[in-house]
Amino acid sequence: MCGIVGFVNTKDQKAEIIEQMMDRIIHRGPNSSGKFIDDQVALGFRRLSIIDLEGGTQPIYNEDGTKVIIFNGEIYNFQSLREELIQAGHVFTTHADTEVLLHGYEEWGTDLLQRVRGMFAFAIWDREKQELFGARDHFGIKPYYYAEMNGTFMFGSEIKSFLPHPDFEKELNKDALKPYLTFQYSPLNGETFFKGVYRLQEGHYFTYKNGVMDIHEYWDADYSHKENYSKEDWVQKIDETVQESIAAHKISDVEVGSFLSSGVDSSYVAAVLRPDHSFSIGFDDKTYNEAIEARKLTKMLGLNNTAAVIDGEMSFNAFPLIQYHLDEPDSNPSCVPLYFLANLASQHVRVVQSGEGADELFAGYAAYGWHTNSKMIRVFAQGLKKLPKNIRFKLGRTIGNMRNFHGRIHLYEATAPAKDFFIGQALVFEEQEATEILHPDYTSGPSVAEIVAPYYEKVKDLDEEVNKMQYLDVHQWMPKDILLKADKMSMASSLELRVPLLDIEVMKVAQTIPTKYLINQYNTKDVFRQAANRHLPTEWANREKLGFPVPIRAWLKEGTGYKTVKELFTADFAAEFFDQEKILQLLADHRAGKQGLQRKIWTIYTFLTWYKVFFIDEKIPKAETIIYETI
Repeated sequence: MCGIVGFVNTKDQKAEIIEQMMDRIIHRGPNSSGKFIDDQVALGFRRLSIIDLEGGTQPIYNEDGTKVIIFNGEIYNFQSLREELIQAGHVFTTHADTEVLLHGYEEWGTDLLQRVRGMFAFAIWDREKQELFGARDHFGIKPYYYAEMNGTFMFGSEIKSFLPHPDFEKELNKDALKPYLTFQYSPLNGETFFKGVYRLQEGHYFTYKNGVMDIHEYWDADYSHKENYSKEDWVQKIDETVQESIAAHKISDVEVGSFLSSGVDSSYVAAVLRPDHSFSIGFDDKTYNEAIEARKLTKMLGLNNTAAVIDGEMSFNAFPLIQYHLDEPDSNPSCVPLYFLANLASQHVRVVQSGEGADELFAGYAAYGWHTNSKMIRVFAQGLKKLPKNIRFKLGRTIGNMRNFHGRIHLYEATAPAKDFFIGQALVFEEQEATEILHPDYTSGPSVAEIVAPYYEKVKDLDEEVNKMQYLDVHQWMPKDILLKADKMSMASSLELRVPLLDIEVMKVAQTIPTKYLINQYNTKDVFRQAANRHLPTEWANREKLGFPVPIRAWLKEGTGYKTVKELFTADFAAEFFDQEKILQLLADHRAGKQGLQRKIWTIYTFLTWYKVFFIDEKIPKAETIIYETI
């Protein structure tokens, strides 16, 4: 795991600038650095040594020095590709996966991307063609940003690396704030919270030559074909595929540990991986402590576990630094425990495996159609799904307009078109609510419908509404929230996080499973849970999804949390964005006991914290010494 930066222009002083850009991402690669500079380009690299500890330093060159690569990620099938390339006559100087990408591009061109298995963001400079080639992995596990300003094209693993470049113009993207308040993350299709800075989308590559950037898609999820296996055969196939993926993700020249929560996904990974070290985090909250539950499982499985408890004061002290590392505001409360969990693990290992991806690939979210504990309603809804589509949609819209009754939401979402109600896994502010609290200058962003419409258009012909929801999450929620925080929070502590359940080979299986085996009257991600049950106690395999439960409701009512948030809500700069009277009323209502406001308050607080870090303080937030209470 590493970090990459680079830029293309014909100006002088490249060496000094690229060093400054590299310094901004030293946390991604504290072990070593390297750079390449010529008249047209500067490439920079920060390394966290995982594979070929002595020989994997970058940049790496091809045999005649005409091509040079910088790379962030891991290629899990690099050894077999290396053998192919050696047979084709390529000469290797290292045993690192980076060099496989370079020679693979020489041999196969962009078809290389159809052969690789892994997580990656890389750039190859062709000195003969004067052309830059870059690519991002299938799912967007690794981040990739770019901008073109004042005659310079720049790119990198993190937006903050652009800040030292003299041609970079830092400006808030006003269109990003309103949709953020609904989605909780930066949801725009391309552009970020920094105006003029874009994400290279997952499953895409680009070329840049003579000032022209061409972007192409090389992979997309495909739910159009379903295999006709029995339920038992699916359980077997999933388990075989997951076990193989976990084994493939073990490749490393350093120890590989595991994150462990109380949920089925990370528990499945840990049970198969059997790492020497697993890591868990919890809060000093009396209602639920993930770390204690995870510790119970490690005792059953005979695994070593390091677990710690954190509190609200620690969390608020670290929050500005958390938002700094994220680059863009993300109000998913789980960013907080993930930051501390990665920090805890980094004190023992350099690499961990984690359980991200299973909910998107195997339909694990309640929002895909699991809104009641009534078995009768679930069975009835399952039957309604068999109605012809036109009748089912008409019925769903009728149910949606009815007065509320027990099971209405479950029946509505089982019958209505997904595009009528589903925008992803987070809905904080309704659009009208967001408009009402925002300053008029910040209400011009695209609507929620405009953001999700391109994805629904691509899958309009699919038979299954659940697959449409999965497709949207694979392109919105997963790369822009789940994977973004997984990468940024782990790399903040120089820790490589691998996600074996989010693997292209696993996806090839998952996207062909009929949805009746995924979400039904029995459970969410039903066959996945049954596969996990082969390695886990039934209680764990069937456990309800909790995510990282974070006690923000309690934090925002008193003490450090309430004081910190109120200070930001009353700050002069907050008036530029929000009606301060209205957001302070939200805080007061929450403190008085009104329900359902904590996520709204947290989302506003997150944005204001992020803005203060990048546009007011303009410096790296102070990192407090973390002293863990272990359990």
